[in-house]
Amino acid sequence: MHAYRTHTCGQLGRSEAGAAVRLSGWVHRKRDHGNLLFVDLRDHYGVTQCVADISSPVFAILEKARPESVITVTGKVVERSAETVNPRLATGEIEVQVAEVEIQSMAEVLPLQVAGEQEYPEDMRLRYRFLDLRRDKIHANIMLRAQVISYLRRAMQDQGFTEFQTPILTASSPEGARDYLVPSRLHPGKFYALPQAPQQFKQLLMVAGFDRYFQIAPCFRDEAGRADRSPGEFYQLDFEMSYVTQDDVFAAIEPVLQGVFEQFGQGRKVTPAPFPRIAYDESMLKYGSDKPDLRNPIVIADVTEPFRGSGFGIFAKAVDKGAVVRAIPAPGAAGQPRSWFDKLNEWAREEGAGGLGYIQFAADGPKGPIAKNLEPARVAAIKEAAGLKDGDAVFFACDKKDAAAKFAGKVRTRIGTELDLIEKDVFKLCWTVDFPMYEKNEDTGLIEFSHNPFSMPQGGMDALLHKDPLEIKAFQYDIVCNGVELSSGAIRNHRPDIMIKAFEIAGYTAEHVEEHFGGMLNAFRYGAPPHGGSAPGIDRIVMLLADEPNIREVILFPMNQQAQDLLMGAPAEVDAARLKELHIKLDLPKPAKKD
Repeated sequence: MHAYRTHTCGQLGRSEAGAAVRLSGWVHRKRDHGNLLFVDLRDHYGVTQCVADISSPVFAILEKARPESVITVTGKVVERSAETVNPRLATGEIEVQVAEVEIQSMAEVLPLQVAGEQEYPEDMRLRYRFLDLRRDKIHANIMLRAQVISYLRRAMQDQGFTEFQTPILTASSPEGARDYLVPSRLHPGKFYALPQAPQQFKQLLMVAGFDRYFQIAPCFRDEAGRADRSPGEFYQLDFEMSYVTQDDVFAAIEPVLQGVFEQFGQGRKVTPAPFPRIAYDESMLKYGSDKPDLRNPIVIADVTEPFRGSGFGIFAKAVDKGAVVRAIPAPGAAGQPRSWFDKLNEWAREEGAGGLGYIQFAADGPKGPIAKNLEPARVAAIKEAAGLKDGDAVFFACDKKDAAAKFAGKVRTRIGTELDLIEKDVFKLCWTVDFPMYEKNEDTGLIEFSHNPFSMPQGGMDALLHKDPLEIKAFQYDIVCNGVELSSGAIRNHRPDIMIKAFEIAGYTAEHVEEHFGGMLNAFRYGAPPHGGSAPGIDRIVMLLADEPNIREVILFPMNQQAQDLLMGAPAEVDAARLKELHIKLDLPKPAKKD
């Protein structure tokens, strides 16, 4: 018989009844019934109930074994009686009568319990992550992640992509976030950077002729954490393709994404390919976001004109100064009590708005503070523009275009949640396309890149030479699921002349482009195919599939919000000898003075 186990703790059933077996695992739970001691033994695969009689010498040994101690038991498999069968366990029809037991590792008193559903503070869970990972839910999340990655890898290979590994130590590059820098011992005063993404390398692979690349790529960014973003590092399904249009990129990745959500979505509906495509301008107008949550049926409408020159002076004056007005419908909300509207008004103030005006379309006519000050014809125009009917209400956002869109989007989400309109048990995917290439900085009045400077402008060089920069769109796109951006992508600018002109419009000299992106630019001068790609975030995909609100629930050893690894004690100080070897002197901030 094997020294530790003949079976796993999730394997035994009626067919093994009468067999002598050996199991090893952790003491999950113990129940002392006086003359009988029941021990639930757990390993990676499941739980098996083991039982010892008080007359047996193993009883005292098992009695001393604390929860989470590792033990090996040897005994006979017996069928449980009908009334003691546990249908919640795969092994619930049997138990093991323990004849021998060996304690492999005695656990100390636990700082957090593995069995049960107790909640613990995040700092405790991260400090004792090895215990936290034994708990059913988090263990299942990590296994889901592993299965998702395996699926994605196979799906990409089936689509004709080849997996390559790009460098981890590379050069610092302005990607929009701060780099993690690595000092060079051999080159004093110089630093490597950890890649924020394999962007330049995967484009160089296209120039090198590899045609279809993918990688389960680690990315490193020194940025603050959020619920949907882990500080420090994350993983993405990075891919790039040669000789493709935007449509080709969509056609390649859509079946992969549809498949992963269908495979692991536990029966939840998934948007079938081809996914809807929503232009950026339309998305900002209708949904108040470039990451539209299509589970929410509310569609925002432009009602600027009904307020222009109207009797509702606050909006009318703002419109004269260039503001817009957005209407956010609240289906069926006309009958809500005044307190409901007051609560939303207070919420709007907490969000930094002046308030949240509204109209109720009651059966006996429009009501509310705005309706009282607005001509009936204008109220009717609003009702028609926003697709409202009697029994509905409507809220308003009035501000400059971008600010009004952003606030209207928040209101849309809040109303959809308040009225329980968000569709459940579904994954709604879409593309946001036609992002603007440039935007005007409101403070400086200068033209800047609005998103990715390496995207190909729609219209190429002709657009850069002859169009208003603020009207130029890019071949740039985001893939969105349930209001969560999974990734950005683009058809790349593979022409050095177009790239230099694009940067020139944004205020950068050709010398600046050569200095910062010379490696890739030089490669493009030797024959670069048209190419494009994207990089859906694996952490976010798993977070959605696991229905977790926080991304740390699907990562093995995440950092906390302050970018600290509480388990391993990182970041940590380094001794003076090591710093000297790396030619580094510290210039630490002075501690704040005490009053």
